[in-house]
This record gives sequence, structure tokens and C-alpha cells, in this order.
Amino acid sequence: MINRELLNPESIVVVGGSNKTSKPGGNCVRNLVNGNYKGRLYAVNPGETEVQGLKCYRHVSEIPRTDLAIIAIPAALCLETVTILAEEKGVKAFIMYTAGFGEESREGGEMERKIVDVIDRAGACLIGPNCIGFLNRYHHSLFTLPIPEMDIFGIDMISSSGGTAIFIMESAIKMGLRFNSVWSIGNGAQISVEDVVEYMDMNFNPETDSRIKLLYIESIRDPDKLLEHTSSLIRKGCKIAAIKSGTSESGMRAASSHTGAMANPDLAVEALFRKAGVVRCFSREELATCGAVFTLKELKGKNIAIVTHAGGPAVILTDALSKGGMTIPKLSDHLPAKELKSRLLPGSSVSNPIDILGTGEPVHLAAAIDYCEKKFDEIDGIAVIFGSPGLTRVYEAYDVLDKKMRTCSKPIFPILPSVSTALDETDFFVKKGHVNFSDEVGLANALTKILKTPHPLANNLELKGVDVPLIRRIIDSLPEPAGYIAPGEVQRLLRAAGIPMVEERVSDSWDEICDFARKAGYPVVAKVVGPVHKSDVGGVVLNIRSQEHLAIEFKRLMSVADARAVMIQPMLKGMELFAGAKYEEKFGHIVLCGLGGIFVEIFRDIASGLAPLATEEALSMIRSLKGYQVFDGARGQKGIDEYQFAKIIVHLSALLRFATEIKELDINPLLATENGIIAVDARIRIEKDY
Repeated sequence: MINRELLNPESIVVVGGSNKTSKPGGNCVRNLVNGNYKGRLYAVNPGETEVQGLKCYRHVSEIPRTDLAIIAIPAALCLETVTILAEEKGVKAFIMYTAGFGEESREGGEMERKIVDVIDRAGACLIGPNCIGFLNRYHHSLFTLPIPEMDIFGIDMISSSGGTAIFIMESAIKMGLRFNSVWSIGNGAQISVEDVVEYMDMNFNPETDSRIKLLYIESIRDPDKLLEHTSSLIRKGCKIAAIKSGTSESGMRAASSHTGAMANPDLAVEALFRKAGVVRCFSREELATCGAVFTLKELKGKNIAIVTHAGGPAVILTDALSKGGMTIPKLSDHLPAKELKSRLLPGSSVSNPIDILGTGEPVHLAAAIDYCEKKFDEIDGIAVIFGSPGLTRVYEAYDVLDKKMRTCSKPIFPILPSVSTALDETDFFVKKGHVNFSDEVGLANALTKILKTPHPLANNLELKGVDVPLIRRIIDSLPEPAGYIAPGEVQRLLRAAGIPMVEERVSDSWDEICDFARKAGYPVVAKVVGPVHKSDVGGVVLNIRSQEHLAIEFKRLMSVADARAVMIQPMLKGMELFAGAKYEEKFGHIVLCGLGGIFVEIFRDIASGLAPLATEEALSMIRSLKGYQVFDGARGQKGIDEYQFAKIIVHLSALLRFATEIKELDINPLLATENGIIAVDARIRIEKDY
């Protein structure tokens, strides 16, 4: 529903416009006037004849036909007012500041729906209610401050919350960011965050549109729409970072499986953002910092050179970058490094960080940057720390930095920490069109987060080795309408999906159990079948080495409450892994993976993906784990085949695609043995629709 009348209206009426700028209607009029709105501007206020130099009408029925109406009146008056404007005055776009609707009460929600119905029938669009407005290069229809500097290639920001939008702008302006548009969605009665992203995608013009989008989202109403259009924009060359708030209230749930306990809305959001290629942030400052990084040349590798005249901040930055997986390569052994050292002051260091000393001059800063760009081929990006030690000509240094940032082929990240003692010099630099990262750790965190975020990943189903018809036959033949299915059916389903399973026998007959153990060879593992949490009832026995021992444990396990049978398997050795899935409302199946055993139960080191998954995305999940180094064989341990692990995850997601009745699935452990990765234990819970 977003239209020309909202984006570039030829006329605007502020209903509730006021001479008092302490009121939303008054401040909005001031912002429109100070923003040099070029169209016709009216105000409606029964108590005024003139508002801030504008002609003021007593009632909306008196105004000329108008493109856009800004509503800043009590909620009780809104329905009648909107009806007159939409049906009699040809208004095709509304921005509604007014609160007191769906966010407050059921009655307010009903009134909100009636207003939307009127606007829909008129073929008009609505931003709000309960918002701070809309801002672009054509009109500043916000009732708040600050108003950022506008730029056609500035940032597009879309926020569910008006107050959060203000505070994000505060952080961003401080860094030197400029804006192309600000959308405060409020209740999103007609237009949601997803709708704005969709509009930007469907109407994207690479020659005239901003390529940077920052999102603050309180509720994802349509995950599929958000995924489709964020990933599409990123494929078109855009960069997107987002905060999704409100994901912790149902974090730990009572559930009957590891997957059910761990899967939550936060992991669903993580999975969606990973698939889309959206950089996930958790604070306003982090979001603004990512936006500032997006404005610079793209960092295409992990190797950073640090040029500084202050050792301490350079060490802090080195630590923060290294912790995030970036590299600060040593440079002092290179011949060019020796050449650079000869051009710097005595005592300077070129090992990286490159320290030009507190007495270093702008010419030394220029030389260090030039060598990082042209002589040190391994360097991918340059961080420059330069404040005011009270000894150097800061204006000249920042002028050098300005010129180098415009011409250098590698990205330069300016860290100018003296925002008090060198305030004028920093403003001088920022006003030339640059951003400034006053905090080196904030920059390091944003850089590493951006570099680790994968590009939009393919949704292609990989079905090689997956027997789809057999999967459907097994599911359709299951007698249970809901609940955990029998171990034998679990085995059949996983084998049909191409997931290797350990050989096992489930029986309540001692002769059958004994016969299987003899053929499989000791030692074996015995598990009770029936109780959901086998370990809690002593229902798992490892390393059974003889028939006599097995006979004792078989008798004990069959006596456990709710026991129906005993499962017996060969005793395997290897690294424990975990894979599982849970159906999450709106999002679909969330696939989880991680290290098994204590890593999943205590450390909760897990990664999530949104089914269906391709190999590239499964590998991205695996490599994002904190314990990923273990897969490479850390501290002398034997590593695992991460590609086989990824293949199992992909096959698991294919199973879910064709067996949507599965609501929870646990494979724990997957055992990485000398002969490959094999599923040792699994549970599947289904819900059939009738």
C-alpha cells in the first residue's frame, strides 16, 4: 500500500497542528517548515487561525484536497477525522501519531481496525498509529528530534518503536551517519516492517536507492516475507543489519527432548537472519556501528593493519579483533617494513600495530597508510587510531586521513577517540562525509560480526540419498496420531532420509537380545524402551562385556516403570555430536546442531538453521559453533569430517520438508567414529492433522 502520496506528497495537512512545539502537532509543523518542505502545507486546529505562519483551518471538512494527512489528535476523534479525509478530501496517505489503540486495550484495537478499514476502502496507506512519523529527503514528518542529515545514499532505517528509532539516530549521528529515510511503524496496523522491506525490494533502483538498511523489529509477523525480501535486497548489493527484540521470554521451555528445551524464538530469529544474510545486532550502538562500517569499502579478508600513535588503544583493538577471529599479521620481517621504519621517527614500531609515536606527524601517518595499501599485500583493511595527544597538528592529520580514505583501495576504519579535546577537528573530519568509530572495541565487534555473517544462502533441496516416497509411506502408516514414535520406526525414517544409524535390536525377549549381542560382538549398550528420559531412571547401561552381565541388566531394565522392551546396540567410541529439529510457529522447522554430551546439555553450544538447508548453510552453522576448533582435532584429538556432519544436517532438513508431521526430532548422540558419523540414539515426536 506504500504510495507516492506518502513518499513525495504535493500537499500535507497536520491535523492537530499547533503553535506549541512541545506538542506532537506543533513540533511536526516546525520540522516540516525547517526541513524546507516544498509542497502545500496546512494545519487544522479549532483553537487557532494561524499555526507557525501557516493558515489554520478549524475542521478537516474545510481543507482543500490533500495528499498526506498527519494525525495528532486524541484517539476518540480519529475515526471520524480519517473518514472525512479519506472519503471527502482525497487523502491517500496517513501518518498517525495518536496512541491509545491496539497497544492499549481491546476497545482500542477494534477502533484501530475500523480506521484501517476506512483507509483500505479508500486505497490509501497508513503509517502507525502510535508512531513518531516518517522522514525522508522530501518531508520531515516526525514530531521528534533529532533530525539527521539527509543524503540520497544515506541509511534507510525501519523501526517498530519510535523511541528506539530516536535513540538509534542519536548513536548514528554521533558517528557521522547520514539518512535517506526513517520509518517509525508503531502498531503497524496496515504497514509492517516486512511490508516496508518488501516495498524497498520490489522498487529497488541501484542508481538512486540507498544500499544500507537498519532494522529494529519487535514482532516478525511474516517470517517468509522478511526472509524473501531481505535476502533479495542483499543479493542486489544492499547491506542489512537488524535487532530483533523480545526473544527471551520463552527461552527455556518445559519439553520432553533436548531439542524441545533448547529451540526457542531467539534461535528461530538467528536461523532466519543467517539464511537471509542479515547481520544480527543486540544493541542500538552495535546497530549504528554496523551501519557505519557498511558505509565504507567492503572488507574482503581477515587481515587487519593497525596504524596508531597510542599503544594502549592499539593493544585493546588487537585483542578484540583476535578474539573475534580476525588476524593482525606481523609485518616487521618484511623488507617493505624496514623501508617504512626508515621513514618514521626513531623508536617507531612497524611490527603491527604500526606505532608512529605520539610525536608522529601527518606525513608519518600518510606513509604508514601508503605502505599498508601498496606494499603489504596480505593486509585487507587498515584501522587508524589518531586522537589528540596535544603534540601534533590534528587538523592536518585528519586532512591526510580524509584524502587517503577517498583514494585507498582498501577500507580504512578511522578511530578518532578525542571527541572532547579534538571536538572541532573531529567535526571537521566527519563533515567531509566520513564516519568515526570513537571506541575501538565497538568497531572490532561490528567488523567480526559482519565478516562472519554469511551471504544469503540457497533454499535448494538436496535430495540425493533421500528416499522421499519411502518417508511418506512410513509416516502415513504410523498408527499414532501424535506422540513419540516407536524406535523401529525412528530407525526406518532416518535410514530413508540417508542418515546412517547404528545397528540395533529392540525386544522384550531375552533370547532375541542375547542372539543380537552374540552376533554384534561385545561390548554392547543396553537401553530401556518406554520412559522418555532413560538416563533419569537408570535406563542406559554402557560397556556390557559378557552375556552374564547382559542378563542381569536385561532383567533390571525390564523391571523399570513403564518399560516395554530393551534396545541393544554395539558399543561405539567417538566424539559426541548433536542434531535435532523443532517446529516453531510461523517459522517452520528450526534445525539445531552442535557438539553432544555436556556441550549441548550444559554449555548449550548450538547453532540453528531454517529448513530447508543446503550444504553451504549447514557448514556455516557448524563453523559458527564455539567448539568448532574441536572438529579440527584440537589438542591432539582426532578431528571429524565436517562435510559428513553437514550432509546429515541437510538430509535431516529434507526429511522435515517431506514429513511435516514431525514436530520434534532428537539425534543425540551422533557419534563421530573412525569409520564415519553414525546416529546412536534418536527420538521423533509427531502430530498428524486429521
